[in-house]
Amino acid sequence: MTARMPEPVVLENDVVRLEPLTMDHVPDLFAAGGGDDELWRWLPVPTPRTEEELAKTARDLLDDDRHIPFAVVLKRTGRAVGWTTYIDVPGFDESVEIGWTWYGRAVWRTAVNTSCKVLLIDHAFGLGHNRVMLKTDVLNERSQAAIRRIGGVHEGTLRRQRRRTDGTWRDTVYFGILEEEWPAHRARLTAHP
Repeated sequence: MTARMPEPVVLENDVVRLEPLTMDHVPDLFAAGGGDDELWRWLPVPTPRTEEELAKTARDLLDDDRHIPFAVVLKRTGRAVGWTTYIDVPGFDESVEIGWTWYGRAVWRTAVNTSCKVLLIDHAFGLGHNRVMLKTDVLNERSQAAIRRIGGVHEGTLRRQRRRTDGTWRDTVYFGILEEEWPAHRARLTAHP
């Protein structure tokens, strides 16, 4: 089977529901992370200072056919607390990237990130992908630690891969998880004490 980009679907577990991003999510998303410079520091757009700025960023993401964006909805509140996307990766057979991810500070260091990644990785491998890619800024050590914790293997660093919003060059650290590696990581991540 040849894997294709995933279609927008709803994925959920007991912590989060990932649903196709819509403009209706923008008010919750702005409440969760609008104006937070630390949250937006590593993302490829300036910090949104108004709901309208965040709406423009969301619209641009929705209009980009290389991305399948999801709103991250916290199950206990029913409110969107961030977004994440599948990203097309031309040149890598049967691979998909998970990225353009952010969560409001209130859910940092909670089960949200792990819950999202388990849903997205399970879905990608279930569709026939053989590899999931993740990448981050070389200076974003928090993100690198989170990627390693879910099972990402460092595959290399592209120097001066793109410019940051402040104009400086970003080196990008690439990680991958192969289909045959995932069951052991999944079991570790979903084990309950």
